[in-house]
Amino acid sequence: MNRLADEQSPYLLQHASNPVDWWPWGEAAFAEAAQRDVPVLLSVGYSACHWCHVMAHESFENDETAAYMNEHFVNIKVDREERPDVDAVYMEAVQAATGQGGWPMTVFLTPDAKPFYFGTYFPPEPRHGMASFPQVLEGVSTAWAGRRAEVTEVAGRIVRDLAGRSLALAGDGVPGEEELAGALLGLTREYDDRRGGFGGAPKFPPSMVLEFLLRHHARTGSEGALQMAADTCEAMARGGIYDQLGGGFARYSVDREWVVPHFEKMLYDNALLCRVYAHLWRATGSDLARRVALETADFMVRELRTAEGGFASALDADSDDGTGRHVEGAYYVWTPERLREVLGEADGEFAEHYFGVTREGTFEEGASVLQLPQGNGVVDAERVASVRRRLLAAREERPRPGRDDKVVAAWNGLAIAALAETGAYFDRPDLVERATEAADQLVRLHMDEAARLARTSKDGRAGAHAGVLEDYGDVAEGFLALAAVTGEGAWLEFAGFLLDSVLDRFVGEGGELFDTAHDAERLIRRPQDPTDNATPSGWTAAAGALLSYAAHTGSEAHRVAAEGALGVVKALGPRAPRFVGWGLAVAEALLDGPREIAVVGPADGGGGGGGEGEDGTATPRRTALHRAALLATAPGAVVATGEAEGGEFPLLADRPLVDGRPAAYVCRRFVCAAPTTDPAVLKAEVGVRAE
Repeated sequence: MNRLADEQSPYLLQHASNPVDWWPWGEAAFAEAAQRDVPVLLSVGYSACHWCHVMAHESFENDETAAYMNEHFVNIKVDREERPDVDAVYMEAVQAATGQGGWPMTVFLTPDAKPFYFGTYFPPEPRHGMASFPQVLEGVSTAWAGRRAEVTEVAGRIVRDLAGRSLALAGDGVPGEEELAGALLGLTREYDDRRGGFGGAPKFPPSMVLEFLLRHHARTGSEGALQMAADTCEAMARGGIYDQLGGGFARYSVDREWVVPHFEKMLYDNALLCRVYAHLWRATGSDLARRVALETADFMVRELRTAEGGFASALDADSDDGTGRHVEGAYYVWTPERLREVLGEADGEFAEHYFGVTREGTFEEGASVLQLPQGNGVVDAERVASVRRRLLAAREERPRPGRDDKVVAAWNGLAIAALAETGAYFDRPDLVERATEAADQLVRLHMDEAARLARTSKDGRAGAHAGVLEDYGDVAEGFLALAAVTGEGAWLEFAGFLLDSVLDRFVGEGGELFDTAHDAERLIRRPQDPTDNATPSGWTAAAGALLSYAAHTGSEAHRVAAEGALGVVKALGPRAPRFVGWGLAVAEALLDGPREIAVVGPADGGGGGGGEGEDGTATPRRTALHRAALLATAPGAVVATGEAEGGEFPLLADRPLVDGRPAAYVCRRFVCAAPTTDPAVLKAEVGVRAE
């Protein structure tokens, strides 16, 4: 009997009609395996995963294969986005055993959850030196029946090896100039100076590394750091990884030129990249960065916002190609013929050259992914806008990719930060409103009276699984960004509740951090991964939020915890900078202070004078000072605004008006500059470029 029909996860529901007798993760499944004396087949994936769909179609929908699985195994399906702890523990085992990992992940376990055989995707018949899935099933079953002692010994050894991997890097001190310079040097060596980005194919958007490079430039003036960030952002924005019609980024590029994406669109990538491009604009004034930040923000709101105000996890890589086949990228690709059908001969030819569509195709079967090749020269902006509008309208008629409507707390925290800041920078109050609505949903649905977070929700109902460290760190980060933009101190208070929970429930005796709480479900090992991969690790996300909260409140406990967590950056930064990008960005904030900016004044900004907004119009003085504070490039600067002596933020205490006018106070490392009423003076003090 397949037991997935009542699950909340869209990924599990995709498998609810399989002939496989799937179980969700839980004690009942392992008890069944023990009672039947059979091993467990653990299959882990996520709803937007192309190869997960392929293996499902080839094997899990196959009656013969399913019958063998049902007879010889207890089969468990896990959504890695819903249970990142389960995924992390067994992925670590897969990588240790095979040297690689990925999804779908296939692991065979004893009835007491110890792994003994590993893999990822298995084809239905032998292919490219790979055993077929039926061969793997038969081999594992035979080993279980005939070589039980060997299987048990292997499983025990793997668990012992994993248990010995605990990290204790909290007492090694904080990273300093030497470590950050070493990290920059390491990145320079791995930088692709022809195509942007780091390493070869497949090439992933290095969002957190870019944040480090921008902060390092702001603190040190390193032009090389800024150039790597700016050139990578331009290469991605011109490439096929970026949706040239609808905005938003695909998960990664299968080639090193950013041409052909793996087409799934994830909330976390788009939130992180939206913020990066907004910060690049803040540093340089780049029109391209401004456009991409806004288009990506609009994509998230248009395509991923749920009816309850949160943001869905992902759009699928696959969609119907119009013939009933589900094909990767079908929604996004074009041929010269199709361009002409939609646009007519003249505009079709123009679009072919403008977007790099070729007769041979840049993808599969003669189709191309739209790009913006260099060397287009001067073009008619109105013509480009018209072409994009018509192509987008035609694309809307195609069958849409599926959407995973699951709301993940951590990824919504990232989206809140991105939308709040993008809305503030570009005078888009609607984006700030969307960020506030998503934050409201997290407080209402995901957060209980004890400030414990649920990992997911769907259709307005919280999921059953507990939040992990990244949820607490990223949601706190989002709340802190929202507090800075809106001047509403309640968001600082909510962030404090979450970070107190981090200190109480996720910190080890030596100051090290764990991905799960002390009272979480016990797995074969307590997961603990400080490396930044597709998103900030829980470890570095918590470090950044703890540091910002300490700057807001003066809390020594939160500052000490942040500094302790950054010991891992001291160890990993010079050796593996690509995999601790957000940790390096947080370290830049620590070295800079971070600066504390308090802007005081009446809500209407009284006192006369002011500055200019994004549209060039005059703004009241408090608003102008607040905008200057938000545009500070000083790494990790925290911002509070409100009435003089107001109670919204601790930073406003004992900060009066100056000569009856709104004023800004800037402090760092227990030293404060003289308050200023002049936005121009504040801009110079906190590193705002001339607008």
